[in-house]
This record gives sequence, structure tokens and C-alpha cells, in this order.
Amino acid sequence: MSMAAEERSARAPWALTAPALMLFVGVLLIPLAMTVMLSFHDWGQYKGIEPIFILKNWHEIATDPYYAEMFWRTFRIAILTTFLTAVLGAPEAYILNRMSGRWKSFFLLVILGPLLISVVARTLGWALLFGGNNGLVNKLLMSLGAIRSPIPFMFTETGMVVALAHVMMPFMVLSVWAALQRLDPQIENAAMSLGAGPVTIIRRIIMPQIMPGVLSGAIIVFSLSASAFATPAIIGGRRLKVAATLAYDEFLNTLNWPLGAAVATLLLVALVLIVVGSNALIERRYAEVFR
Repeated sequence: MSMAAEERSARAPWALTAPALMLFVGVLLIPLAMTVMLSFHDWGQYKGIEPIFILKNWHEIATDPYYAEMFWRTFRIAILTTFLTAVLGAPEAYILNRMSGRWKSFFLLVILGPLLISVVARTLGWALLFGGNNGLVNKLLMSLGAIRSPIPFMFTETGMVVALAHVMMPFMVLSVWAALQRLDPQIENAAMSLGAGPVTIIRRIIMPQIMPGVLSGAIIVFSLSASAFATPAIIGGRRLKVAATLAYDEFLNTLNWPLGAAVATLLLVALVLIVVGSNALIERRYAEVFR
């Protein structure tokens, strides 16, 4: 092969990836860099945004207890959502994996179906069911005498966790289901023939095999829950803010873009550190599984 042909072969991968790389830089890296730079600018109600380097926004976030409480609420809701999806999603994925072909395809479609519906529509469904005195479920239960007052759902952390868990459940189920594809059903049959009970089989055989899938799904669910906007905005409203809704309010309501940029940047950095650190720990603990 000639030298020119070798050079063309070496440049071919770069030429093929250049459009995607330019798109990645243009729509992701440059906006992120501009957001970080904006967080160091000053803002005033009458002077607007002043492009000077100042740490006022970061100092306000670090010293005001309101922001600490808001970030703690954000991560607390994300942790509870992750726990709820893991508790409900792992058994669901195991049952799905044990189904026959026809039923497995049907219920897999049922699980993936909600992903085809807007998050806003799904969240509004919860609001219609439990939205105060006018919620369909609350009206039914009160008419039957089961409850005296409506079940508190709107503007509560419980409501946000339930709605987010419903939205994020397919991601957990798919992660665990993918891990279960490595599990040989004959191992369970062998354990049963040797006298192992159902609890022992679950604890000693099934759980170690699906744990990488549970942890991988937990990373996905946690990151999506912590950065979610639509569901917290509808269920939590303006009374119960999280990081995403606070950044939105600072940008579009207060018009304090530098402070909103600082909140968004801090949330992004925290999520990146958590996800990267968790992923490294999972890969180190379950190195054999990921080979």
C-alpha cells in the first residue's frame, strides 16, 4: 500500500466522525461553557447582566441555607425514587424474564409503552387522580367513606417521588432485565435439586447476578430524577422547588440568569461526580461481570 493510501486510510475515521464531533461541540460543549461563564457574571434588577468576573452568585449559594435545603431536597427525592424503582422494578424484571415468549413480548411492550407518552401527560394523569378534592381517586374514596379528607399528593415530596418512580420505572426494569439475560435458569434448578429454598436461591444466586443491573439502573434513575423538571414542576409547583425548577425560575421569572446558571452548573457538576464515582465503584466491584 502506498504512503498516500495509508494517509487517506488514517484520515478516514476523522473525516467520518467530524460532523458528529462538530455537532457535539456546537450543541453541548459551547453552551455548557457559556453557562459556566455566565455564572460568574453580576446581575442587578435595574442594570441587568454585567459581564464582569465575580463570585457573588457562588457565595450566595454557599452561604444561604435556602440553597442547601433545596439541593438536599433534590437529592433526597432522587434517592427515594431510585430506591422505590429498585424495589419494584427488580422483581418485575425477574418475572418478565421468566415469562414465555408471547407473554414476554406483550408485557415488555406494556413496560416500554409509557416511554412513548409525554412525561407531562403522565404526570398530569397523577394530578388528575389525586389532585385535592377534585381528584378522581380522592372523590371515589371519599364517596365510599374510606377516607374523610383527600389524600395529600400535590405539593408534597411523596407525590413527587411516586410520580417520578412511575416515569423512571422502565429504565430500572430494562437495566435489570438486561442483567438477567446472563443468568442461566438451569442454575436455579440445580440449586433446588440440591435442597436450596426460594430465599436461598434469591439471596445466593439471583441477587449477585442481577446486582450490576440494579446498580446500573440506579445510576440512570438517580441522575434523571435529580435533573427532572416537568414532574417536579407539576407536582411540586412553586411551593416545593428542586434544583431544576429553581434554575428555571431564576432564568425566566426573576431574570437573574447568572444565579440560575450557577445553580444549573452546580447541579451538573454534582451529578457528574456522583455518576462517575458510582460507575467506577460498580465496575471495580463487578469487574468479572463487565468483561
